[in-house]
Amino acid sequence: MKDLRTAEAVKTKYTRKMYDVIVVGAGIAGLTSAAYAAKAGYTTLLCEKSEKPGGLVASFTRNGFTFDAGIRAFENSGIVFPMLRQLGIELDFVKNPVAIGIEDELMILKGVKSLVDYAAMLTRKFPNNQSEIEAIISEIRKVTGYMDVLYGIENPLFMDLTIDKSYLYKTLLPWLLKYQVNIRKAQKLDEPIEDYLLHFTINQALIDVIIQHFFENMPTFFALSYFGLYSDYSYPLGGTGMLVKQMTDLIAAHQGVLALNTEITQIDMIAKAIKTRDGRSFGYRELIWCGDMKALYVAVDMNPPDHRVLEQQKRINQNHGGDSIFSLYLSVDLDQSYFGYHCGPHCFYTPSKAGLSAIQAENGKVVLVDDGRSEAEKLTALQVWVMEYLALTTYEISCPALRDPALAPAGKTGVIVSTLMDYRLVKAINEAGWYGIFKEFCEEKIISVLNETIFPDWITHVEDQFSSTPLTIERFTGNSDGAITGWAFPDDPGTGKLPAVSVFRKIAKTIETPLPHIHQAGQWTFSPSGLPVSILTGKLAADEVIKMLAKQRKKAQLRECPGASR
Repeated sequence: MKDLRTAEAVKTKYTRKMYDVIVVGAGIAGLTSAAYAAKAGYTTLLCEKSEKPGGLVASFTRNGFTFDAGIRAFENSGIVFPMLRQLGIELDFVKNPVAIGIEDELMILKGVKSLVDYAAMLTRKFPNNQSEIEAIISEIRKVTGYMDVLYGIENPLFMDLTIDKSYLYKTLLPWLLKYQVNIRKAQKLDEPIEDYLLHFTINQALIDVIIQHFFENMPTFFALSYFGLYSDYSYPLGGTGMLVKQMTDLIAAHQGVLALNTEITQIDMIAKAIKTRDGRSFGYRELIWCGDMKALYVAVDMNPPDHRVLEQQKRINQNHGGDSIFSLYLSVDLDQSYFGYHCGPHCFYTPSKAGLSAIQAENGKVVLVDDGRSEAEKLTALQVWVMEYLALTTYEISCPALRDPALAPAGKTGVIVSTLMDYRLVKAINEAGWYGIFKEFCEEKIISVLNETIFPDWITHVEDQFSSTPLTIERFTGNSDGAITGWAFPDDPGTGKLPAVSVFRKIAKTIETPLPHIHQAGQWTFSPSGLPVSILTGKLAADEVIKMLAKQRKKAQLRECPGASR
């Protein structure tokens, strides 16, 4: 792939070049937009502030072990596979079974039919709440049915409907009717999941065990649908980063340019040009912003300011990034069969049915308040809280080599263990000077908790360990607050103050901005968001830009040859 970090580029770094399309941010949304724009024949520049493309879709290798740095597997949702086919990308996938475990029990989720087994497991853990569990399972089944319609067919955006007319009339139109009905039913369930389940049970531990691997204030329809979506997960051979490699190769094959270590600090909308932190300047006909939305509205130079821009800036400042995670990466001298038996390739595991509501220590953030205690006393209090949190939280555990044995040395296994972690807490810990102590403490505690529960006697087999925090994610991806799904879900979903679209049937509006010739895509443009939504918005933005460029080209041709329209 062409890379602007070359001797020739350095010599001419103050020389401006014009591109049909500039895409800012080489996460999965930016890669999607750039791939479609370049494939359509338009000169395309993809700018990425980091030294690697991919954002939250990435793999890396350390001492012979391949780990996934971001997303652990791909949820197709009728989007990923059709996109790959449409772009002509060949990528080998294997099924990615997802298990869910509580204390000493583990089961594989296989769609709605697994809900009977899930209910039985919950009932064994909470025998006094059987009727409430049955009611909750009924709700899960109902919501899963709604969302099955949403993802029930391949997304028509990634299909050429002019070729197959029978598909249009026999499949797509009937689906659209069902979609309109079901999506309205689903989106009425926008109450935060932690509040919604209180309608069915007052057992907070039961609620915790069901929901504590979801993001805070996640809408009910989105949270409960996951019990069906888990069966839709696949894993690319070679690791999740293989998708990024294939997409960058495609962009290069169509003469697209990838500029790494290229942070955009200014957008001159009059000149239709961007400026990088190191002083380079590039012109654009159309721009697609796929990076952090806060950075867009800091970079844009609009004078006089538009009231719509000011309103969007206000909304951005009133909101913050969503949940983030702490991830522990381990090289373990145990055969893959050990982990196949104890957790499988990918699981969500809760070591105690007591749930996070059972934490007795004061909240971790409180210990950082200036209340007269010594630094040593605050640190001790923080460690007590962290110990309780890590003993009760839910973990996402991923073993890449259980899907692809080539991702670890023979007889060994790489393991990724993640849990939700508050960015603001970790930032305060860093500012207090305890970041290194905190990371090491979390690593040892997580290993210990899992040694006492799901992975007996594994502690002596850990050969290497290292971790990432929300600050790591922010540093490497540029995402505000280390967010992994864009904006935090609002405490009151009816406020309407999110700076992003949050209604599925209005998802086409996600790409719109109040800035002329600038569209947007990616996780910051729709809430809730993930890999499929990022790809979908990337495609929507590319399609709109391609359409606008085609109109501009036609107008230019008519000006040059007025008689051509006859």
